[in-house]
Amino acid sequence: QVQLVESGGGSVQAGVSLRLSCGASGYIDSGYCMGWFRQSPGKEREGVATIYTVGGTTYYAESVKGRFTISQDNAKNTLSLIMNGLKPEDTAMYSCAAVQVPATWRGHCPTGVGFYAYWGQGTQVTVSS
Repeated sequence: QVQLVESGGGSVQAGVSLRLSCGASGYIDSGYCMGWFRQSPGKEREGVATIYTVGGTTYYAESVKGRFTISQDNAKNTLSLIMNGLKPEDTAMYSCAAVQVPATWRGHCPTGVGFYAYWGQGTQVTVSS
């Protein structure tokens, strides 16, 4: 069983940066897809960025490409999301997610919500103009 706990959210002005962290308890060995997702009121949850823990292949949604960076710290079992140049449309509840994948996994990890087995409770990010 993997438990995920997010932190780092807050209320900020447009243009500033935030760093979200996701601590994983339980055993996260190699071979996991992990990702950051967000959901704003009235909208479906969407994948923001994903990373494959073996090799670190990343994938970003077009809306955040060039502004957000996902990274992992395997020694600390921590997943991070650095968000630069925040915009009001980035306002949402941000959650991290994980799923174990086969050792033969190749390519990037998907952003489909249904692909992931473990979810954190989320941390709110509010960006004002």
